[in-house]
Amino acid sequence: MTDQATGMLTVFTEFYFFLCIVLMFFIHIGFCMYEVGVARTKNVQHTLLKNAMAIPVVGIAFFLFGMWIYIALQGWPVATTEVSFATGFEPWSEKLAPNLSDRISGVFWGAFALFGMTAASIVSGSIIERSKTIGFLIIAIYAGAIAWVFPAAWGWAGNGWMTQYLGFHDQYCSAVLHSVSGFVALGVLLNLGPRIGKFGPDGAPREIPAHNPWMVTIGLFMIYVGFFGFYAACHIPLANIAAEGQPEYWTATNIYGFPITLSGVCLNFLLALFGGMMTAYLISGGNAFWTFSGGLTGLISASAGNDLYHPFVALALAVIGTVIGYYLHNWVEKKFKLDDAVGAVAVHGYCGVFGGIAAGFALWGYPAIYPSAGTLVALSEGAGWFGVNAEGLPIVTPMGNTICTLIFAIGFGLIPGYILSGLLKAFGLLRVDPKVELTGLDGETQGSTYPGLSGAEAAFEKLQLKEGRSKI
Repeated sequence: MTDQATGMLTVFTEFYFFLCIVLMFFIHIGFCMYEVGVARTKNVQHTLLKNAMAIPVVGIAFFLFGMWIYIALQGWPVATTEVSFATGFEPWSEKLAPNLSDRISGVFWGAFALFGMTAASIVSGSIIERSKTIGFLIIAIYAGAIAWVFPAAWGWAGNGWMTQYLGFHDQYCSAVLHSVSGFVALGVLLNLGPRIGKFGPDGAPREIPAHNPWMVTIGLFMIYVGFFGFYAACHIPLANIAAEGQPEYWTATNIYGFPITLSGVCLNFLLALFGGMMTAYLISGGNAFWTFSGGLTGLISASAGNDLYHPFVALALAVIGTVIGYYLHNWVEKKFKLDDAVGAVAVHGYCGVFGGIAAGFALWGYPAIYPSAGTLVALSEGAGWFGVNAEGLPIVTPMGNTICTLIFAIGFGLIPGYILSGLLKAFGLLRVDPKVELTGLDGETQGSTYPGLSGAEAAFEKLQLKEGRSKI
């Protein structure tokens, strides 16, 4: 580094993303606790290990090709037909070696890898207590290192072609990551089927009791903590946004180069969290599971525009999204016999789609890219298909955000999730044998985690065993 100011900026940015990674690991502590708490005692160790193994599997996949996809394909195939293999994020790149090049790439990659692990964990929770580990890990590679990375390259960067041509805006990944992962889970569930005993002879859904509500609660709060890191990692911590020839102006920016303040983002974050929890508590009649999940529905419903929203907008979208997620979950469960063990399709899928589309209306007319964003010099000819502002920059529109959100959720989530899980099902890699499901996925280790069952769990086990005999 050539001077002290450059050195301080580099070390600050490096340490900023390092701390974001540490905070985001709380998301995975939370997911593990959450899923284990929901699972029954006979499936505890399998559930824990399945989710934990998504971390190294997705991490290695992101090292091998995930980050390359994000950097290399931002303009492809619309803004450019060329794809560069020299992005600096190939596994053999000297940029990734210690003390070489920019000293930022490693922590920048780490933050993105943690995003990918979150995408995989979203799918994990929905399919617990009947999925095979190998099948899940294959799905995790797709969800965590491919499915959300294409949307991120196209619409979660100032140079992304969906940002430049369609005016897409999704700062904290409502559509880019959450809707994609939620709809991957939906596609998998359609092939996986419900747990034995989940639906009665009349088709009515039964409540499968969580073995440890305390663990569920603490797990969700851990995810809240990790979400602070998730939000922070979506920022450029310090950048000069002044136009050429103007005095320097240093500030934090969003992923599109817009100046933002952590103070304003924090206010919107907390109001969305509070609004989701309060709404879920009221509409669910005080159901603990939905009350705490409501914090996530609120956040995800407002995340697409929480960098620019007025606080009342963030609060209102959190309330509306939570209502949509809760009632749509219950309707789909009854109508289509969908057994989503942790409500991931609703919390992440339905609310992610709502958040992505809503941002197009709430931010209608905002420029999609800040004039001095990143390496952007001038827009390609024909950019801004749905409108531009006085500076010729593409603007956020309802049509642009709606089109992109649906492409992400359906084109990268639902359809591939259904096809991939269908192939796994055909090869016997998706669901465990009914005997294994009835006995418990922990196998011989069952009973070593807890000495006995709670009354509610024991009663359901007796019912499941009775109805499960017909499936063997």
